[in-house]
Amino acid sequence: MATATINRPRDPNTLSNYNNWRTLHTSTTLEILFDQQKLQGIVSHDLQAITDGESDEIILDSSHVLVRSILAEGKPAKWETAKRLEPYGSALKIKLDRKPKLNERIDIQIELETTESCTALQWLTPAQTSNRKHPYMFSQCQAIHARSIFPCQDTPDVKATFDFSIKSPLPVIASGLGAKENPTSPSADGSSQLYKFHQRVPIPAYLFAIASGDIATASIGPRSTVATGPDELKDCTWELEESTEKFLQAGESLVYPYAWGEYNVLVLPPSFPYGGMENPVYTFATPTIISGDRENVDVIAHELSHSWSGNLVSNASWEHFWLNEGWTTYLERRIQSIVHGGDQWRDFSAIIGWQALADSIKNFGEEHEFTKLVIDLKGKDPDDAFSSIPYEKGFNFLYYIEKLIGKEEFDKFIPHYFETWRGKSLDSYDFKTTLLDFFKSDEKVSAELAKIDWDTWFYKPGFPPKPNFDTTLVDVAYRLADKWEEFTKEPNPDFGPNKLDIDGWTANQVVVFLERVMAFKTALPVPHAHQLGSVYNLKDTRNVEVSARYYQIAMASGDQSIKDFVVKLLGQVGRMKFVRPLYRGLMKLDYETAVETFEKNKDFYHPICRGMVAKDLLGSK
Repeated sequence: MATATINRPRDPNTLSNYNNWRTLHTSTTLEILFDQQKLQGIVSHDLQAITDGESDEIILDSSHVLVRSILAEGKPAKWETAKRLEPYGSALKIKLDRKPKLNERIDIQIELETTESCTALQWLTPAQTSNRKHPYMFSQCQAIHARSIFPCQDTPDVKATFDFSIKSPLPVIASGLGAKENPTSPSADGSSQLYKFHQRVPIPAYLFAIASGDIATASIGPRSTVATGPDELKDCTWELEESTEKFLQAGESLVYPYAWGEYNVLVLPPSFPYGGMENPVYTFATPTIISGDRENVDVIAHELSHSWSGNLVSNASWEHFWLNEGWTTYLERRIQSIVHGGDQWRDFSAIIGWQALADSIKNFGEEHEFTKLVIDLKGKDPDDAFSSIPYEKGFNFLYYIEKLIGKEEFDKFIPHYFETWRGKSLDSYDFKTTLLDFFKSDEKVSAELAKIDWDTWFYKPGFPPKPNFDTTLVDVAYRLADKWEEFTKEPNPDFGPNKLDIDGWTANQVVVFLERVMAFKTALPVPHAHQLGSVYNLKDTRNVEVSARYYQIAMASGDQSIKDFVVKLLGQVGRMKFVRPLYRGLMKLDYETAVETFEKNKDFYHPICRGMVAKDLLGSK
């Protein structure tokens, strides 16, 4: 059985000396101060020496955190904050009065407060929320932003249990199981109330999560709750209640029983930068999945899959991010095939994913380091490497292995892999060893696995080999796109665009059609782009997956009239999947409008999104 070497520092994106110390438990006693937009309180770490008498210094990751005082074993400790090293922050060095022996434990208490430069927290004024009554705050710690809330070993190679004690005048959600006495409504007089949560399954620091605001809850299954604003609760409940438990049961049938007790969903305000964040117990989700048609809830299948891939079994560093996201995308699509009825649904999703992969490779360039499966992040910011590539290239690698050895054999490996690495972190080489070891007594399967060109899959930039996907569910979309391509070149008496062209389609089939149009060698002429949007009613749809793609087609055609729709959407949605491509299109159509729109909305966007769009704007000059 493959085992990790505990003393090997595998993560280049941490300044901590986690090869000398490991955090076993973290307790956070924090107060949310909305008026000052900061957290303050005490964070305690229970650390264990994993070397014998080698180090009298504990080094933690820290970024823009104001440290007030530190106690080590209950006594004031000497400490210093090192000079800032971008993009990793400032190492916090805590001096001990001795060099502890192997397995000796040290308790560290840090009195602190966050600052306005904190990159993990977004603070919303009442005016930025749906009912405009109360402020709102939420965290997003992946990849290396937990260190901006509190000093910690901010690496996925370290996992710890957590206790949360959070004071707030508004309801609190956290990535743990809540105590029964937690209040469920805003305090009448605005005073702080105490909320407690516990996470008994060890998690890396990036899965620390809290949110606080005017939050209401409703049941969406026997072990699931949705939390969101009171005005959105009815819509969110309807959207999620049909599929959540089905997704859970499908995931359990592929791997093993769900380990986290409850699976809940917090639907955040629209500035949340991702489709979802797999925070344990409470997935943080974008409101763009609430489209009124249940067409986008497969995002929940993805985030739920992280309960096994990423949360229980984690990549040891962000250089091996595909182990989190490739596996999760693979499980998500297997869940889709179970719930929706057949592998054609998995391949349908994979075809959409291939287009996302192509877009990301185009944006980076086919020879770029970040188009590899295993990437080099030494001295680099993991956020800069974020794209669909680890998701889709990782999925395609696992899909390739499954097809190579057969689904029946691969399905035997899935629970073995997740049990072998349960509660641990691994890299790509551990994955390879685990796979080969599992089948080493099976000569037939081993002979097939010997065909894998590991170096090419791990290190070759650009596209992987494209599988022969089942196109049953996309053929109709491809045929319509082909008709449009011919229609734009010369008059076609046999084709006149009609709303019946897409009658009975799912929204995702419309997405595939639009992506095919986006891929035309020549952009649609402006009149045809107009016609496309009006005939199929694509401009005002509530489904952002559809409207955002249509807007990109219209901008590429040079349609100036689409600007108002784009600008409006960019002021309503903060999900980077939509925001960044829309800004790229707007920059080409009207750079000044793009800059004006960003300046107007930059405080609406999460700090991660704001930073990425600012880089895009600067890079396009």
